Amino acid sequence: MIVKEIFAIIIGYLLGSIPSAYIATRLATGKDIRQMGGGNVGGLNVYREVGAWPALAAGIVDLSKGAAAVAIAYWLLGVPPLFVLLAGLAAVIGHNWMVWLKFSGGKGMGATIGALAVLFPVYGYWPGLVITFGIILIPYVITHNIAIAMGIALVCLPFITWLGMDSGTGTIMAVILGLIIGIKFLPTARAAWTKAGSKKDEFFFDHWQREKKG
Repeated sequence: MIVKEIFAIIIGYLLGSIPSAYIATRLATGKDIRQMGGGNVGGLNVYREVGAWPALAAGIVDLSKGAAAVAIAYWLLGVPPLFVLLAGLAAVIGHNWMVWLKFSGGKGMGATIGALAVLFPVYGYWPGLVITFGIILIPYVITHNIAIAMGIALVCLPFITWLGMDSGTGTIMAVILGLIIGIKFLPTARAAWTKAGSKKDEFFFDHWQREKKG
């Protein structure tokens, strides 16, 4: 019987589907975040279109969704490591394709960071968490673009997992995670590639979106 294991995945997906950016925007402005800016149901779009405080609230909930999915699977349900990983992955999928919003959603970065913040420590690999955050921070300081910083971190994540934990399952999950988030970035990347005027700007997706609004 794998009832608990399936339950962990379902809980992860439903937690991920909590539309925090949508709710924060509705409460703050009465508007639909899907009709604003790039249409992304995430904290970054809320920050640009609504303001810092609603974005902060949405971001905290997004981080908590990934963290809670892993924590519930690991501590409350006590499922095997594979299903703990799947619960965290389900939270990201839920965030990207929210059942409550007709399967629209964000790009999964907040839920991913929240899940990793619990996954690495519970499996005894604290350095992996520090390395991952360092990889996010350094490109962000240089480019001021969170999409690029997260993209680099996601590319590095399978190597971090493999070298630090020697886990084939964890490495495969990291690759799948990168593909899931990559799918959500493809439309933005394609549009940026078309509109960019120089090679430097081709990868500054967020910069292009701001210019598009203006």
